[in-house]
Amino acid sequence: MEAILRCFAPRATCSVILMAMSMLLGSVMTIWAEESSELAKQAQNPIANLISIPFENDFNLETGVHKEDSYVLQVKPVVPFHISDDWTVITRTIIPMIQLPAPAPGVDGATGLGDIQESLFLSPTKVGSVIWGAGPVVSFPTATQHLLGTGKLSVGPTAVVLTSQGHWLFGVLAQNLFSVAGPSGRSDVDQMLIQPFVNYNLPHGWYLTSSPVITANWETRSRERWTVPVGGGVGKIIHIGKLPVNMYLQCFRNVEHPDGTTPWALRFQIQFLFPKK
Repeated sequence: MEAILRCFAPRATCSVILMAMSMLLGSVMTIWAEESSELAKQAQNPIANLISIPFENDFNLETGVHKEDSYVLQVKPVVPFHISDDWTVITRTIIPMIQLPAPAPGVDGATGLGDIQESLFLSPTKVGSVIWGAGPVVSFPTATQHLLGTGKLSVGPTAVVLTSQGHWLFGVLAQNLFSVAGPSGRSDVDQMLIQPFVNYNLPHGWYLTSSPVITANWETRSRERWTVPVGGGVGKIIHIGKLPVNMYLQCFRNVEHPDGTTPWALRFQIQFLFPKK
């Protein structure tokens, strides 16, 4: 795993981003067919009624004491289960694999698996103008190295609400984790995450998008608490053979961030979609 992660960071950052841009802007290969805006909207919905497997690549520039790039690959499978005619449970798993440079003098960097999160959203099967889901989120202390996780079992609430109006799809996903078990020597967890998302769908499967991840660590002092990105990018629905794939590239400027963390971030995602026949 470490060898795979080190292949992407930090010097491979530029080549990966250039590859992503060429795939997005040069999608003229015959195996890539155009897709409707309806499938694009499903891909943009975190609790859509379809199986999807996103691979999110996050490149965090100038991180740590030596201003090196860090890299996080997050695999985020989403699977819906119909439990009755009226209700659906959507499972959303986040499996992070992290390459982190030295965060402080005398502290080595780390590479490996981070803490795995599992979210369960209970959502009405029959959707109206507003789509929503809510339930628990659990973070498991699966990190393979001290720096890559909290060391704590954490639980909390999570919810998402969104709406689609014409070319627009927008909404917000939120959660807060609280530690409930783990070594007393590790810091308690009280962490909030808010992810607003706005998408404007264009013809031929293209869309403009912004989905910054805003976080707050309530256990730290106020000036080190918040990470607030601002930015966005472009995406497209393509086909690889008969398989629909959602791809996007976004760039963010962190207008608020703790010392030693990145002022700039790039996100490239490939999301494999498995709509119902």
